[in-house]
Amino acid sequence: MATGGVKLLKEELFGLVDFFFPPLCSLCGQRLAEENGLFFCRDCLAKFSPLVSPFCPLCSLPFSGPPGSDHLCGRCLEEPPAFSAVTACGIYEGRLREAVHHLKYREKFQLGRALGFLVAEKTASRHCRQPFDLVVSVPLHRRRLQERTYNQALLLAEAIGRYLAVPVKPNLLRRFRPTAPQQGLTERDRLDNLKGVFDVTEKIEGMRLLLVDDVMTTGATARECGRVLLRGGASSLEVAVVARAARHF
Repeated sequence: MATGGVKLLKEELFGLVDFFFPPLCSLCGQRLAEENGLFFCRDCLAKFSPLVSPFCPLCSLPFSGPPGSDHLCGRCLEEPPAFSAVTACGIYEGRLREAVHHLKYREKFQLGRALGFLVAEKTASRHCRQPFDLVVSVPLHRRRLQERTYNQALLLAEAIGRYLAVPVKPNLLRRFRPTAPQQGLTERDRLDNLKGVFDVTEKIEGMRLLLVDDVMTTGATARECGRVLLRGGASSLEVAVVARAARHF
């Protein structure tokens, strides 16, 4: 068959697939228009609260103030974190918060890829070349993993690694003892709750890492993971999350 005939046949087959199985929004299920992209409809994307200036250039904590007045938050001034930057798709509120909850608690696995690609796209826009050697996710303790059956941070990391063409190491970072839930704890209690619960299982000497999680609230988890990864030999670390809480709890 001539090249033109093969191309025409492919177009007809894809057209039939789209007709019988139209692409749907990963969050609300609405049929996607071609200009919406791969995963979210225009309405859902419009309801994601973006993370815009001003915010902390290290932990991305948003502030009130005129655009361009970015400055370090008090926490990062007093105790600079091991990571050099945090990329977030938006603020942890409204429709974006709903998307995270659907992924985390309602087994909407398709949102792992959809949200992961959004994070990866924003991460890639900050770099002119491949800046990472490995992508690693915040781990669950094995007991918690057995209860939930999946790690939402790993689903995000796999999508991000695929988009950025960077290998993902699922077990590089290990949580070797269980911890109390972080919800409801103060920032200091969150840090104390996570002290000494992570370790590195492989050599990462000189590697540039991207650490992935679903939400950054106080930054306690990312701080402790980052401390362990840099102590394990990583040369640099950035963090990527779906959403950033608008204030420390």
